[in-house]
Amino acid sequence: MPKSPPVPDQPHDRDYGPIDRELFEKVASPLYEYAVTESGLAPDDPRAKGDTQSAALALLIELGLLATDPVSGRLLAKDPTGSQANVVTPLGQRGTDLLTESARWANAFGGLAQTWRRSPIAAHGPFTELRGIPTITRFLESAVDDATTELLTAQPQAGRTPSQLAAAAQRDGQALERGVSLRTLYQHSARRSSATHTYVRTVTKKGAEVRTLDEFFNRMIVVDRQLAVIPSAESLDIAIAIREPSVVAYLVDVFERSWERARQFGAKDSSTLRDIAVEQRAMTIRMLIEGHADPASAKRLGVSPRTYAGYVADLKDEYDAETRFQLGYFMGQKGVTGQDPQAD
Repeated sequence: MPKSPPVPDQPHDRDYGPIDRELFEKVASPLYEYAVTESGLAPDDPRAKGDTQSAALALLIELGLLATDPVSGRLLAKDPTGSQANVVTPLGQRGTDLLTESARWANAFGGLAQTWRRSPIAAHGPFTELRGIPTITRFLESAVDDATTELLTAQPQAGRTPSQLAAAAQRDGQALERGVSLRTLYQHSARRSSATHTYVRTVTKKGAEVRTLDEFFNRMIVVDRQLAVIPSAESLDIAIAIREPSVVAYLVDVFERSWERARQFGAKDSSTLRDIAVEQRAMTIRMLIEGHADPASAKRLGVSPRTYAGYVADLKDEYDAETRFQLGYFMGQKGVTGQDPQAD
């Protein structure tokens, strides 16, 4: 009777990697299929000769896919189900363990990253240029995650998509739950956006304050009065992160002055709605007097050019003017400036 090959270590005694898998796929699997069709394999079968073939045979035995029959001495094929579990399950557990460990390392580095971002030397100066929407978004997400006391945000238009507002609601909601205060300024036109209303309801339930304003102002986010992010004059795809204390303090002051003049987002009483209409009317008058083009004027008001054209048409009806030239002349005769909405 031929001598039985030595019993190898069990599959769970070692890890199987890409080299083992490649040997298994290219050489061992055909050898196993041959053993199945031929009712076994003699230990000295020519198919098992050679370094690569011998290694494949040893792998099949190690995996429990071939076992020596005590009567015939042949290597008989076995059900691969158990062997598969012995290989795949430990690998899956290793993957889970590695993911858990990587998450722990990420948390460990996260503390250092937060310390670095708060350091004056992090940006190699008081101003950092951020290029590209993905880069800006990641920076803002990190900054909001690092906030400990206060977030001030200014959004000149309703413009963000429902998905962007939903993501913002989740991010800002988490900050509010940590005890960070949040105040947001929109233009009056944001009141017409259902997606913005959904965002406002979500964050105000958690303590945020939201107000609207007639005058145009640019997008701005201030974190803990230490970091401000504003768009670049060059492009909306570029943002500037500012850590210079004097500049940040100035931007906070601009925000606070605007906040005092703004009106609560949720207010729907007739006097508030009337005041908002008066402010938008006055803003339209100022745009006409200053000679701005319709697209620029619409942007200043945070509305579409079509809506802005409707505002101008209302003024024509009010002053019984057929053309804009006549409208300007009639308003000039009456000393209308748009600077004092109540008086005008």
